[in-house]
Amino acid sequence: MRKALEMACQGAAIGEVPVGAIIVKEGMVLARAHNQREHTNDPTAHAELIAIRVAASSIGDWRLIDTTLYVTLEPCSMCSGAIVLARIPRVVYATSDPKAGAAGTLFNLLQDKRLNHQVDVTQGVLAAESSRLLKSFFRDRRS
Repeated sequence: MRKALEMACQGAAIGEVPVGAIIVKEGMVLARAHNQREHTNDPTAHAELIAIRVAASSIGDWRLIDTTLYVTLEPCSMCSGAIVLARIPRVVYATSDPKAGAAGTLFNLLQDKRLNHQVDVTQGVLAAESSRLLKSFFRDRRS
């Protein structure tokens, strides 16, 4: 999770909302990413989606079985949908997102039994650090 937090800091340094993600398989980092919506003018350039694309490309398979996605903010519905479709079995996130969270806060797409894949979710890992980074980022943007 610390590496995801480092990626979030990198994004914040270039003016992106500080969300970072890494995907790990058998102890090896397959992908790391931070949000890039502002720099690419792409509404889908969330850290999770970028990391999923990189990880799938690195292993040559869209099925990211036996992986864990670590992310600093609870995935939104778009990212949660991609996580389910990529068959990622485990997601660990730092802080909940009361406005867009789809991994247990507003919705729980990751564990919806109606879908063909459910995800093991762990929340709250390094939550204070991630929350502090996000609050600081938005406080600075408002001033």
